[in-house]
Amino acid sequence: MNKEERCELAEILFPNITKTREYYEELYPERDLDEGAMVTRYGPSPTGSVHLGNLYSAFCDMVYARQSKGVFFLRIEDTDQKRMVEGGIENIVSVLHGFDILPTEGYSFGGNYGSYQQSERVEIYQTYVKDLIKQGLAYPCFMTEEELNNIREEQEINKVRTGVYGIYAVDRDLSLEEIKEKLARGEEYVIRLKSPGDASKTIEVVDCIKGKMKFPEHDTDTVLLKKNGIPTYHFAHAIDDHLMHTTHVIRGDEWVSSLPLHIQLFEVLGFKKVQYAHIAPITIKDKETGTIRKISKRKDPWAGVKYYEEGGIPIEALHLYLATITNTNFEEWYLANQDKTIEDFTFSFDKQAIGGTSFDEAKFNNICKTYFSRKTGKEVYDETLVWAKKYDQGYAKLLEENKDRMIKFLSIEKDGPRPRKDIAKYSDVKEEFSYATDSMFESENYSKYDGDKTYDVSLVSEYLDNLDLDVTNEEWFNITKEFASSHGYAASPKDYKKNPDEYKGHVGDICEAIRVMVTGRRQSPDLFSIMKILGKENIRNRVELYKRSIEK
Repeated sequence: MNKEERCELAEILFPNITKTREYYEELYPERDLDEGAMVTRYGPSPTGSVHLGNLYSAFCDMVYARQSKGVFFLRIEDTDQKRMVEGGIENIVSVLHGFDILPTEGYSFGGNYGSYQQSERVEIYQTYVKDLIKQGLAYPCFMTEEELNNIREEQEINKVRTGVYGIYAVDRDLSLEEIKEKLARGEEYVIRLKSPGDASKTIEVVDCIKGKMKFPEHDTDTVLLKKNGIPTYHFAHAIDDHLMHTTHVIRGDEWVSSLPLHIQLFEVLGFKKVQYAHIAPITIKDKETGTIRKISKRKDPWAGVKYYEEGGIPIEALHLYLATITNTNFEEWYLANQDKTIEDFTFSFDKQAIGGTSFDEAKFNNICKTYFSRKTGKEVYDETLVWAKKYDQGYAKLLEENKDRMIKFLSIEKDGPRPRKDIAKYSDVKEEFSYATDSMFESENYSKYDGDKTYDVSLVSEYLDNLDLDVTNEEWFNITKEFASSHGYAASPKDYKKNPDEYKGHVGDICEAIRVMVTGRRQSPDLFSIMKILGKENIRNRVELYKRSIEK
């Protein structure tokens, strides 16, 4: 077709598209940003619940844009209407707010480059397709599903690449009259790219993370617009990233194979190329097969965001973990800079993993525990109360009723050089400090005790008769050792180990008996601090409760 015929075809196919690509270029001008500022985008599809991998991708978008004083925007990529789930878009926005991964603009966040929802930008995409048809770079393809399947079968038999290219692109060179005849018969069509590529040639792409990569040129006549006029993801993302002036597309490496197509689309459309950074997927060693696989919401409870919300993982702690898998040198930096925050660290694509990023549960828990260890008792109380009001209202009421006592318990062993690390999430506070409130302690009735040993109530009762809580921790322990010695127990485990036949046990056994009776467990924070908070009367009540429990 000559230029005149192509223009006529464009008007036949898109009679209602009256704007031009120049109109949109003026509508969405270059951003006024400093040199080096990154414009990143998180482009989720509302086709399911958000998972950890999505958060990781959005986190990367956020930190790179933030540190470069750029823009991080949210774009809803909802061109696949059939797979959309009810409430999917609202869930995406809610999760970003809930996990404090906040775009500077985008869907529900505002901005001058919207709409930020692809289903509302169809006219824009069709404008650019219309222009491609005028240039002879796109065409209507009338092949049916049956014809496409037949071509695929033929290609598989002949052991050649599948797809619509070369001799298999049968509608590529239809005349204007042939197209008019098909349209008159009501034949359905899609719009395909008339690829200028040659698969025998090679292109080289420099990925920000993976470095130089080589691919065969893309030569397939890819679908740009589906039969319903809605664009494919490939085409929509090229238009949007151009008009929204994205500088860096940070996405999962499952998209690497699409790079030749995406680069060709930018070239065909005459757009300035964006930079691509393909992040490694989060992986895990499968417990059943022993193989390394990508995380799965179906197999891995912690892969879904509900695990973090309902379990009470602090947002900042999750950010810290995401930072460790974003850059390999972050953890070392963080441990050496306890007074710094994530925003003080400079992220670099050079320090991102090229292969899979393994989910290390032990490391994740340690990061969470380190986070809590750096908080004051009041800070832990306040944050736990906020979480409990949303996810455990009964416990929230208990926290409010026992505020002063809870803060004291949560403050134990917080001031020393090695602060306590027994809490990894807000729900752990309820578990680890169940003895802090009388009602919870009584309801558990020593169900947390995991031993089979029965302790001497009369010995502990005698010990309590002379207990003085108005002394220092050191003085208390010396008094306890004296009590142990006077009752046939070694003053230290070392003495007992030397002559076990001479003693009933050692001072640690007496402390263990007291600890079990007042906390219901063999391990706890500093025992004397716990007793000072509870007071002698409360301690006696608990010893009596223990006595009744072993008499049952």
